Amino acid sequence: MRTIRLAGGCFWGVEAYFQQLKGVLDTTVGYGQGSVANPSYELVCTGLTGHAEICEVVYDEQVLPLTTLLEHFFRIIDPTARNRQGPDVGTQYRTGIYYLDEQEHWVINDFLATQAKLHEEPLAVEVEPAGDFYPAEAYHQDYLQKNPHGYCHVNLGLAKAEEKKNQ
Repeated sequence: MRTIRLAGGCFWGVEAYFQQLKGVLDTTVGYGQGSVANPSYELVCTGLTGHAEICEVVYDEQVLPLTTLLEHFFRIIDPTARNRQGPDVGTQYRTGIYYLDEQEHWVINDFLATQAKLHEEPLAVEVEPAGDFYPAEAYHQDYLQKNPHGYCHVNLGLAKAEEKKNQ
């Protein structure tokens, strides 16, 4: 089992997308890479804490290798957008990959170098060691499972389309 933290705009859609993937064992949404201990959603939304909305993904690397996981991540983000994804704007909606294992840093950097060649604009994806992570309030966890018609900027159908393509 491996763990990585991904920031890709509103964490509801990021979580719902990754929950569909074979090899993902668990997800938790929360706040990370900021400067305030135990922030609330309301405080993070002020933009004053430095936190990003993050989805922590626990996955089986034998089933879902890190490079494949990152390919999925890049399907649901605009990697050139700074401090926004979809209609959501603010530093809490920035994109980022936060690793817990230093060896993953090399895989992530190689992946980003390849991706950078595919885009005319520079990538705006933070890559940092994972800092403190604070799980979001209970109503945010599995939000789109509990509210299937809730707001989501992510095309959740992309996960199933990719799965069918690979069968």
